[in-house]
Amino acid sequence: MIRVLLAEDQGMMRGALALLLDLEPDLEVVAQVATGDQIVPVAVRVRPDVALLDIEMPGGDGITATAELRRRLPGCKVLILTTFGRPGYLRRAMEAGASGFLVKDGPVEQLAAAVRRVRAGERVVDPALAAAALAAGPDPLTDRERDVLRESAGGATVADIAARLRLSESTVRNYLSAAITKTGTRNRIEAVGIALSNGWL
Repeated sequence: MIRVLLAEDQGMMRGALALLLDLEPDLEVVAQVATGDQIVPVAVRVRPDVALLDIEMPGGDGITATAELRRRLPGCKVLILTTFGRPGYLRRAMEAGASGFLVKDGPVEQLAAAVRRVRAGERVVDPALAAAALAAGPDPLTDRERDVLRESAGGATVADIAARLRLSESTVRNYLSAAITKTGTRNRIEAVGIALSNGWL
């Protein structure tokens, strides 16, 4: 049996996925979690073969959890299953150590097959998303530029961002200017929009 941990914040979706996967003769859902901060502690306790993770969850995201799982449980394969098929998410998930990346609108047979394939050591990536990621190219932003844009997303002022990140206001302006240039936008609001739509934040 392939033991699966399922992390999904929407209760109805989580229940449906668990039910469908448990119908497969060789798959068993051994744990279900609804928040990102539960993923690693529960996985360490139940030792799944495959962790099936959403990206955007309360309490932490699936990509951060992927990196921690790969460090704490190297034998556990990670398969990302998300609504948000963004090229930047795919790239970040693979860099974090995920073995697969699928969007939720695919058939359940495809999901069950993907679980088996990643357990066997294969990589499984949604083909359309892989093509989009290649076309989009790498994330041009530095870590600090991403931090500053993330803070900007909530409408924070330059002074607020500087205080939160412990930077000078002129340094924050420089990072914002660089991010605006790299995203080919006119202002930080547009830069945040581009970064979010590409999955860079």
